[in-house]
Amino acid sequence: MIVRSNVITYLGNLVELAGSTELYETPLHPYTQALLSAIPVVERSRKRIILEGDIPNPINPPVGCPFRTRCHVAIDKCEQKPNWFEAKPNHWVACHIVEGNYKK
Repeated sequence: MIVRSNVITYLGNLVELAGSTELYETPLHPYTQALLSAIPVVERSRKRIILEGDIPNPINPPVGCPFRTRCHVAIDKCEQKPNWFEAKPNHWVACHIVEGNYKK
């Protein structure tokens, strides 16, 4: 079976959905970016995103964006649950930062 699209979840919440090529070439959600930065690549060096902050308890997740306690670009608005929206054709994401950049 060939995978044509990928869904990224964090603490059971959808954070990003896109076609495989689109997702790997242009990840939008900070969690997806961190995940992909951890993939070893032999032919080139790539800056890894090191997740810091508090690891949330899945039984009692943080209010708002579930990734906000570990996100390197979190803002105050991340204390509110982000909307799920189509940032680009067939590329869906739930992130206040991305929404501010793509939804005008």
